[in-house]
Amino acid sequence: MATDRSAEHQLFRETVRKFVAEELRPRAREFDAMGRFDKSLYKKMGDLGMLGLRYEPAYGGAGLDWSYTAVMYEELAGCDNAGVTMGISVHTDMATPSLAEFGSEELKRRYLAPSIAGEVVSAIAVTEPDAGSDVAGITTRAVRDGDEWVINGSKTYITNAATADWLCLLAVTDPAAGYGGFSQIIVPTDVKGFRYQLLDKIGNWGSDTGQLFFDDVRVPVANTIGEIGRGFHQQMRQFQDERLVACVSCIAASQNLWEETRRWAEQRKLFGKPLSKMQNTQFTMVELWIQLTAARELVQACVAKRVEGADATELITAAKLFCGRVSRRVADECIQLHGGWGYMKESMAGRAFVDSRLVSIGGGSDETMLHYLAKQLGF
Repeated sequence: MATDRSAEHQLFRETVRKFVAEELRPRAREFDAMGRFDKSLYKKMGDLGMLGLRYEPAYGGAGLDWSYTAVMYEELAGCDNAGVTMGISVHTDMATPSLAEFGSEELKRRYLAPSIAGEVVSAIAVTEPDAGSDVAGITTRAVRDGDEWVINGSKTYITNAATADWLCLLAVTDPAAGYGGFSQIIVPTDVKGFRYQLLDKIGNWGSDTGQLFFDDVRVPVANTIGEIGRGFHQQMRQFQDERLVACVSCIAASQNLWEETRRWAEQRKLFGKPLSKMQNTQFTMVELWIQLTAARELVQACVAKRVEGADATELITAAKLFCGRVSRRVADECIQLHGGWGYMKESMAGRAFVDSRLVSIGGGSDETMLHYLAKQLGF
């Protein structure tokens, strides 16, 4: 995506690329069989400085800007396993941003620093059985009892459900306060009353996804991230990192699939000539190239805004919608060009077909993005 702006960017890109080539891509199908990412590799990533790019050096972070995050996820997309990229991104850009921005010194020392080092893994616990994109509809309760929160409820479709050492939980702390009645609370996964149950997904097999259950779980009120009652607003802010990482990842992966499909079409003979020499193939590939080019430009505009520190909410929302649809189209057209081989689990096109479908659902559905943009445009 041409995010490299300096020798430092290129050096970092080469570091991530080497890690992907040596540690991730060779084990891509192994992670699928495991149904999760090898937890020990987080420490290796931490040692390479990959887990706290934008966070303060005081906690082990690199203190860099968003362009480095874009570089990292462009390269991670080459690991040939969308589930692995998903699991890592949950840790770096979905569960930890609020902690880094709003957390107390104690919470940062206890949870952020080891997360950046790769010594512990995190997960974001927002979605519930009856409340997904409608975040305001969650019902998991945290009731104060002295210096402790007592938490009851459940979450679902949670990535890193079995891997996480701690959760960034969004819970209702004051049912009468509307949007001011939610709080983000850190919940260690080794506390009494917590359990999980894994779910069986149609794609993204390299990450563990499950339901979480809280039965009178007790954690200190001091585990609250930021101010009590500011959780909804903090989570909306945290969503921006989540959605932009998803855009970077899915378009980079789609570009990789486009290039792999071009190689396939050049080698595959049909009716006496390469598939790539047929007009239908050429037109399809050109249409996809245009879509990918437009998506990359939109993502780069979002990254530029984040680097500048400007409000990118509207643009990121548009990018989330557009990139999800582009990645789905690329996957659909490429699996068709691969024919029978594309329908096999071993093929990149086959995996992309099921993996890409999640982009338009997770982190806010297409309909939620459209709803927000319609309001912003005054409809």
